[in-house]
Amino acid sequence: MDDNLDTVLVEFDDETGVGTLTMNRPDALNALSGQLRDDIVAGLQQLEAENDDAEGIALRAVVLEGAGEKAFCAGADIGGFSDESAGATSAPSHYDFVREFPVPVIAKIDGYCLGGGLETALACDFRLASEGSTFGFPEVNLGILPGAGGVQYVSKLAGPSVAKELAMFGNHISAERAAEEGIINHVYDEDAFDDEVEAFVTELAGQAPLSIQAIKKSADMAVHSGLEEGIAYDGQLFAELLKTEDHAEGAAAFGEDREPEFQGK
Repeated sequence: MDDNLDTVLVEFDDETGVGTLTMNRPDALNALSGQLRDDIVAGLQQLEAENDDAEGIALRAVVLEGAGEKAFCAGADIGGFSDESAGATSAPSHYDFVREFPVPVIAKIDGYCLGGGLETALACDFRLASEGSTFGFPEVNLGILPGAGGVQYVSKLAGPSVAKELAMFGNHISAERAAEEGIINHVYDEDAFDDEVEAFVTELAGQAPLSIQAIKKSADMAVHSGLEEGIAYDGQLFAELLKTEDHAEGAAAFGEDREPEFQGK
């Protein structure tokens, strides 16, 4: 598969079940134009369509990255900030689409990850960065704030004080500091970055896909619900998974001391 949109490159590896979306505006540091935001959604829809004719679940994980050697995404085009406002459209934003996508989305961050680019990464399930990457919310320098929930995300991950520091000063922080604060998951050496991300994603994609999707739902539910409500929700998901062929395969493989072959059924 190699279905390319105007500003996004889309690839799918049918052996691993891993899809890759590459934001392809390197000359603009992959800044979020309206077209790029639309193409991210369209690209994810293309990847999800890989499941249509598959036996079970074909798409297991998605990597979101930026083209070029300088940036994951340096934020929104300055002229497009009005489109970033919450009331600009009734359609789901690309942030919503990434956050609610059924399979894990992994932000592969190499270089600048700023403003709306950082908010895009925060909408992903995992954030893996090269050691030279930098993070920040520069919107205060334009007299605005991160408009897609950046302060909210960082407040939940690292605490309100860290979120205020990032957003009020508009300064960049290192990948090491971002990892220490819990904003990103892992930092890798530049030379090993591609291999480390590939290993992480391949292992993730090899897990039981229905379980992975249920775990994503559970973790997202925890952000919005109380403990008792969340536990009850997990119980419902658990009961549903007990009925699947993947659970039967996992149990059989355990008893036979072999690796399970999960199909997403």
